[in-house]
Amino acid sequence: MKEFFADIHIHIGRTRTGRAVKITGARSLTIDQILKEASQSKGMGMIGVIDAQSPEVLEELKDGVKEGRYSELDDGGLSFGQTVLLLGSELEINDGYSNGPIHVLAFMPTLIKMSEFSAWLALHMKNVHLSSQRLYVDGRTLQRKVKELGGLFIPAHIFTPHKSLYGKGVKASLTEVFDPNFIDAVELGLSCDTSMASQLSELNRYPFLTNSDAHSLGKIAREYTKILMDHASFREFALALQGKDGRKITGNYGLAPQLGKYYHTTCEKCGVRPNEYDHVCQTCGHTRFIKGVSERLKELADQECDKGKRPPYVHQLPLQFIPGVGAKTLEKLKTVFQTEMNILHQATEKELKNVLPEKTANYIIKARKGEVGLIAGGGGVYGKVDINHEAT
Repeated sequence: MKEFFADIHIHIGRTRTGRAVKITGARSLTIDQILKEASQSKGMGMIGVIDAQSPEVLEELKDGVKEGRYSELDDGGLSFGQTVLLLGSELEINDGYSNGPIHVLAFMPTLIKMSEFSAWLALHMKNVHLSSQRLYVDGRTLQRKVKELGGLFIPAHIFTPHKSLYGKGVKASLTEVFDPNFIDAVELGLSCDTSMASQLSELNRYPFLTNSDAHSLGKIAREYTKILMDHASFREFALALQGKDGRKITGNYGLAPQLGKYYHTTCEKCGVRPNEYDHVCQTCGHTRFIKGVSERLKELADQECDKGKRPPYVHQLPLQFIPGVGAKTLEKLKTVFQTEMNILHQATEKELKNVLPEKTANYIIKARKGEVGLIAGGGGVYGKVDINHEAT
């Protein structure tokens, strides 16, 4: 058994022909560039590209297998160097029972199964070529199709105020929208961690995943999950989600929730955080607020958090967030330690100080331990790091 770092929520910006897939994604987010960045720069053992249902993306992947750039594994997934790619799709449902759209992730084991899924999706959406498109079927119908094809079903960024399971409206239970038996895991999102999500009892049965939702190459692995498997593949990942045969999730690594852009409730117009019982913004008089994840969880919580029942969640800053670690410094570090995962998990304090000024090395040590001050974000604005003060 071996531990692998996995980030299974990465968007494709463009195909090889330049066609847009995720319109807000960087043009550099192509299949080849994603795999090179994840494998050679980040050091990820497993990634998920969640726009693989797009026909041009599928053709590109099939051609890559034919040309020998990737190889399809017998137990699911595509292999590229030290990294395995899972074939995923992010979809949006709005079935009338929920107040607002919900994003979900579906993963298929093989190119053949993803091609079948893509053909089915094309019958129920307006543009199968684009990412995160509205699907005109209800949640349970989608779940049944995913399971029919041998896939995995994972609600995405479940607490963010826009386009998520719990984030908006009056939804109090996932059973209002989904069959709870056809959910394989849930994705927490950038403004939530294990201690927060564990306050909701109906999530006790599901493993928690932390992923980047990357819209650019640099954002890959800003959050990730550590998984114990025999080897990286679709089947091994599925076993780990079930906790079977020794496979399991052993850790989550992500931003402190306060750094997420929806941690606190803010005024929709001016971005000021209201007092607890305000119905009108005291700064600008606006009457609508963007509810933060922390406040939403206070409404939903029905149990005390018991973190001991789950793998540890490590609040960890990506290297790009750390003062003094610009592009040149990062390349210098990679020359010595090869990948960002090695820098974050393997390099000792002494080794870092042999490469960097002592001040910068100390920042990295503090940041990867979560020992930095934070200014909470909200309303679509990320929180800020105060590296010179301790976390409270």
